[in-house]
Amino acid sequence: MKTTIEIDGRKYEADLSRPIDISLILHNGLDNPNCFWAPPVDYSPVVAGDFVGSTAKGGPVNFFNVRFNPHGNGTHTECVGHIARERYVLHECLQEYHFPAKLVSIYPQRTDDGDRVIFRDQLEEVLKINEVAAFILRTLPNDPSKQTRTYSGTNPPYMDPEAVQYLVDCQVQHLLLDLPSVDREEDGGRLLAHRAFWQYPEAVRTKCTITEMIYAPDSVKDGYYLLNLQTASFDLDASPSKPVLYSLQEIA
Repeated sequence: MKTTIEIDGRKYEADLSRPIDISLILHNGLDNPNCFWAPPVDYSPVVAGDFVGSTAKGGPVNFFNVRFNPHGNGTHTECVGHIARERYVLHECLQEYHFPAKLVSIYPQRTDDGDRVIFRDQLEEVLKINEVAAFILRTLPNDPSKQTRTYSGTNPPYMDPEAVQYLVDCQVQHLLLDLPSVDREEDGGRLLAHRAFWQYPEAVRTKCTITEMIYAPDSVKDGYYLLNLQTASFDLDASPSKPVLYSLQEIA
């Protein structure tokens, strides 16, 4: 099955039979990325009297409780409710799920104080105004340890607020990246990059989302894709998510 989309004035065809999943699987235990000191993911069977919700333990069915933190344990999508005093929930903010997207790989630049930061001039080289609705940022180097890395207390790379403002200027509605946050791990609660992306509180972009802790292996090349952004229907500001890409073939 195929569909067509238009990007930057050109028509492309997407093969929907060949999905590229750039989300991380939420494993039970410690075999996940961790940030902001979130507790580990825990799957545990319900126990009630003689009933055990695990076929491995002799129960009739698998019937597990799941404990996780959407922001801290793996790939997740968040709306402005993540930082707003007002109540915004993801399932109300995200009501379209397919977007023209561009994947770009960039080395964060090291600053004088040792931080690693993505700056505006780096994005100006790879993205034009009104080019795509979704921008996917893959940081370099891109090693597989991103799938299980402990980020807590390590001051991971982040985005300069002016770089995020450039995405807003380019009309990017959905930002996806392989970092735990667009902001510095410890920034005194300023959250300037988050605020810039959602233009909060002055002109809130309620339909826009940030997806963090994706993983795009090197086999997924930079360029244009069709993005399908899948989330669960939690009544929260964020949800574990499954961004899926579809390669494009330009139509002559």
